[in-house]
Amino acid sequence: MKKLIVLFIAGSMLASCGKKFLETSPLDRKTIDAFYKTPTDAYQGLVSAYSMLNQDGYGNILLTSEIASDDAFGGAGNADQGLNQWDKFINMNDINSAAWSKYYQGIYRCNILLQNIDGVDFKTDTATKNRYIAEAKFLRAYYYFDLVRMFGNVPLITKPLEPGNYFIPQSSPDSVYAQIATDLKDAANALPAKQFSAIPSSEYGRATKWAAESLLGRVFLYYTGYYGKQSIGAVVSKDAATAAIEDVIQNSGYSLVPKFNNLFRASSDANGFAGQNNQEGIFVIQYTYLGLGDANQNNGNRVQVMIGIRSQVLGPYYKGWGAATVNPALYRAYQIGDTRRSSSIISIDDEGYASQYTLGDQAQYTGYFIKKYTPISDKKPEDLGGNFQWDNYDNYPVIRFADVLLMGAELNFSSNIGKAQGYLNQVRDRAFQDQAHRATLSSLQQIMDERRFELALEGHRYWDLLRQGVSVAKSAIDNVGATAAFNITFRPETKGLFSIPETQINLSNGTLHQNTGW
Repeated sequence: MKKLIVLFIAGSMLASCGKKFLETSPLDRKTIDAFYKTPTDAYQGLVSAYSMLNQDGYGNILLTSEIASDDAFGGAGNADQGLNQWDKFINMNDINSAAWSKYYQGIYRCNILLQNIDGVDFKTDTATKNRYIAEAKFLRAYYYFDLVRMFGNVPLITKPLEPGNYFIPQSSPDSVYAQIATDLKDAANALPAKQFSAIPSSEYGRATKWAAESLLGRVFLYYTGYYGKQSIGAVVSKDAATAAIEDVIQNSGYSLVPKFNNLFRASSDANGFAGQNNQEGIFVIQYTYLGLGDANQNNGNRVQVMIGIRSQVLGPYYKGWGAATVNPALYRAYQIGDTRRSSSIISIDDEGYASQYTLGDQAQYTGYFIKKYTPISDKKPEDLGGNFQWDNYDNYPVIRFADVLLMGAELNFSSNIGKAQGYLNQVRDRAFQDQAHRATLSSLQQIMDERRFELALEGHRYWDLLRQGVSVAKSAIDNVGATAAFNITFRPETKGLFSIPETQINLSNGTLHQNTGW
């Protein structure tokens, strides 16, 4: 743990530039003692906390959880064995170290800001101070939610550690979720309630009241489902979670992009792309090509190059590593007429690339690749002065309005079926571009199925399976393929948790214990 904390301190003040408000000065030559004096200092500290959102493709929960789910395999090259750990639940030393370090560095930066912000002279501008505090709490909750979903038993740290106090034992998940919910409630009460149309472009990517309320709904549904609870302790009840989601739906000004395919550059019509920060993106991680080939900047979307078609350009699609090949079962599961299938998944055969495609050293080739975030040749990073390995720049919408509608349908299912039906209808009407494919809502399973199709390959499926029960996850994920490469057995003894990095356990002086099954 000591080494881990030293890593936090060494990296905590390095702010990398990003889109819009993330373009600010680096802090690598300033010490904490001489810092946090002016509002500009506080702002730079906040940017430092945000900048951890961009770190490392291997530490991106989207990639990890999609490969672990039933919708994608590990893929990539035949020599890229690391991805098999997530795909086949194999214990490989330290494969999750990027995620562990990323989240704790993000938490550390939030804690530093929260501890020192009272020393900043905001004069009479208490609104800005309160906003910075709320954004830091939102980010801390965001980082902890990913961390506790992945690892379950993690140290709960809400202030910077003092020298000699580096060995912090793991806390119960109940305690961590209570802290997450508390931070999100505080954030929702203090963050701006501007409707989407009133948010200036310079603030895209920053947390809002709507982002905090949406994330609170997601946290509530996961925690109560996975742990079989009725509420998040005494912090958030079902009624409170439902009210938060309702507030977003009714008052945020966010809405569905009219055509699903226009949500993503790789699937959009000519000139039809809705934009990187469109009306549907409630919380969107910002990426940029402005690192211009400097891998240390960590500004680009590394997942994009990891999932791109391996080492070749086909039609509009640019090259990549070929990770997270799509399970054909997902492609086949879509109904005829559902525009989300061809917008979410590249089919080598159906799109006419079979004669052009070269297998090479692609592992677990299925004929299907993720389309939503795949790199495209138009305005590729090299055209803009960057490098395709580091500088892909499509944003990642962590929370879309469609997701919130489906959360609203789920939360209202047992109390207001009419409202739940209406929210489901909105999502399906957009998917099929008509009202003829509406389905009478009679079970929660219909909503879970709709989530699979609507949010496919966006990093949600694995968690949606787990919150329905470990047995449900096993039934969906277990796969007996025609070849050994596709044989996958979910191990219920792990309860779906990932392995804690062995280096952290070895450095923890006995305070960290590995999750069961690893």
